[in-house]
Amino acid sequence: MKLRLSGTGWIVALCVACLGARAQSAPAVPSAPLTLAQVLDIARAKNPSLLSTEQHVEATKAAEITAGLRVNPTFLLSGANTTLPANNPSSPYTYVGNISRLFERGQKRRWRLDVAHSTTDVTRSQYNDQVRQTILQIKNAFTNMLIAKEALHIAQDNLDGYRKTVALSQARLNAGDISKTDFERIDLQLAEFESDYDSAKLDLTQASDSLQLLMGIEKPDAAFDITGTTQPPETAVTLAQVEQEALAARPDYLAARQSVTLADANVKLADAEGTTDPTIGGEYERIGVYNSVGFQISIPLRIFDRNQGEKERTRFEAQSARFGEIAARNQVLNDVDQAWAAYDAALDLAKRYNGHYTDEARRVRDNLEFSYRHGGATLLDYLDALRDYRQVNLDALTANQQVWLGIHQLSFAAATEIVP
Repeated sequence: MKLRLSGTGWIVALCVACLGARAQSAPAVPSAPLTLAQVLDIARAKNPSLLSTEQHVEATKAAEITAGLRVNPTFLLSGANTTLPANNPSSPYTYVGNISRLFERGQKRRWRLDVAHSTTDVTRSQYNDQVRQTILQIKNAFTNMLIAKEALHIAQDNLDGYRKTVALSQARLNAGDISKTDFERIDLQLAEFESDYDSAKLDLTQASDSLQLLMGIEKPDAAFDITGTTQPPETAVTLAQVEQEALAARPDYLAARQSVTLADANVKLADAEGTTDPTIGGEYERIGVYNSVGFQISIPLRIFDRNQGEKERTRFEAQSARFGEIAARNQVLNDVDQAWAAYDAALDLAKRYNGHYTDEARRVRDNLEFSYRHGGATLLDYLDALRDYRQVNLDALTANQQVWLGIHQLSFAAATEIVP
């Protein structure tokens, strides 16, 4: 069976095929849990803000073509008395053909190209800086989602464990070991654990949606998942190393240095624009039966306008760019120092929680739970131990989160991966 399509049908089919090919070429989000590296790869390919800025870089680069073009010649053809008899001696017919071209002096084309190239370099560095900022947002969102997953796991464990306590207390109530008031006090605490679980579940959903938005996913997927560790990693870098890497790799600082080059090129272009550009042309003329050739030279007399204003402005702009480079360098070092201080403080706190407080809180909870079940501790002591255990675990998780956020901020300040 053969299918025949009209002209409109072929167009529709072609559009559908093109859309299908484009959909197939777009990177799909895997169903398995994603690592941070995979999330970043998808974001680079699908984040609309990055794609928009990338196209702006290409548009700026296209201006280099315009800057390198030479001035077009001009052709002029005119005639007079062409309808009169050819043998009319008082008003013979006349034909004139003229071609002329302006010749630029002062290497204007060279400096235009330098300005265009420098503008492209600055724009590309600004794009790289936006990529750096987006990567920081993605890393923070990734870490927040990992922490939210861990917090939900803790809330689930606490809820399951406390439900066992409520069930045991119900059995003790039925056996007459505790009063109804004591049981109800225990049962009332269940609402707090259930509330913690619901809040943790909401936090995970919101963290997932935020991360998917940064990845360029149009509609959040409830099945989206990631994988990673919340434990603080070991690092072997020093503050001096991070500062040197930041000065070598920060795209905003590179853009500031490139802006100085751009400003210097604008100064040279302004000087070149102050030079005189002659226009030279050749002419052929036929009057009646006579032929003649000639030439033209047009030289503007730059007595008043010698581009003085632009020369002065570009020199001030160049000096401003130099001060801007110094300010950008100081900002880089300041950013690194502040990020390092925050990371160092968060790491010390996380070490204290992970190496001491969480184990201690678990032992206290387990001991008081055992004592309470065997009549050796009061209900209030047991409930306080449960609250302390829950709070210490959440504080430890927050401390780990702050370490990771500090690492991401330090990597952002240095434009270098502190933890590969």
